[in-house]
Amino acid sequence: MDPNLRREILLDNYQNPEHKKLTDDPSYIKINTNNESCIDNLDIMYKIENDKIVDICFDGEACAISTSATSIMIKELIGKTIEEAKVIVNEYEKMLNEEPYDENILGELIVYNEIYKQPNRKKCALLPFESIKKVIK
Repeated sequence: MDPNLRREILLDNYQNPEHKKLTDDPSYIKINTNNESCIDNLDIMYKIENDKIVDICFDGEACAISTSATSIMIKELIGKTIEEAKVIVNEYEKMLNEEPYDENILGELIVYNEIYKQPNRKKCALLPFESIKKVIK
């Protein structure tokens, strides 16, 4: 991926994150996820209907990587079935672990395909995915 495009996507999703709000709607599942070694502390809320992710929203304080990863994850998962979400999560984790993966499944999440070059940022990129894994079990 072109480094300038990667930077643009990351910065846009950090500065203007998608769905950054919380709701009082009791039909949402709320998961808190945090990184004990830094500032990252996010509440992510999921609305699942008929085995489909119909909405996700979040709020909290987090670094650029965690915030952008959450925003991009949300865009990629809304409208997906639980099974489709499991595939995306699995392929994303493979990518971050430097294992063979299907880049066609990841959409904009592909911007993290070089996060292995900064091992201390890997947890930041995985943070929102820890919450969705709890929801889709």
